[in-house]
Amino acid sequence: MERPAIVIFGAAVLADGRPSPSLLRRIGYGLRAAAAHPEALVLCSGGLGRAGPSEASIMADVLLRQGVSPDRLVLDEASLDTLQSVIATGRFVRQRGLDGAVVCSDRYHLPRIRLMLAVLGIATAPGPTAPGLAGTGLVYGLRMYLREALAIPYDVGIVLARRREFLAAIAAR
Repeated sequence: MERPAIVIFGAAVLADGRPSPSLLRRIGYGLRAAAAHPEALVLCSGGLGRAGPSEASIMADVLLRQGVSPDRLVLDEASLDTLQSVIATGRFVRQRGLDGAVVCSDRYHLPRIRLMLAVLGIATAPGPTAPGLAGTGLVYGLRMYLREALAIPYDVGIVLARRREFLAAIAAR
């Protein structure tokens, strides 16, 4: 992919406004992808959760502190779940005439994201990830893989059923 967007998918913000371990991992993956694609824009996707500032604004703060140029950062603070972030990603890629997206999230989350984007005609590449369970506990990791096993057919089914609607939303300016 010559001209990708780097897209970091959000995760929880802790009650005190700090990023959760999941969000920190995903930001780290985004940093590595930004270094590998120094000209690419970085879409930080994640709105306000139960606590603190938006996931996207926390991502941007960390990225800025790590030296990513503010000119590269675009915040999607409206998306509240993976499906909404996928639609925002599609819109971002299409409106800027980019070749696709380097998707930065946890390893267990990537198949669902990439399948939904594929149904919408958006090329993807997986962003960097950590090996195995990325330092999470076995129970947490297994729970997340089980959640994804259930979420994949559900979300991909929604995207397939509402594909025309989502493509129109992506094309809207």
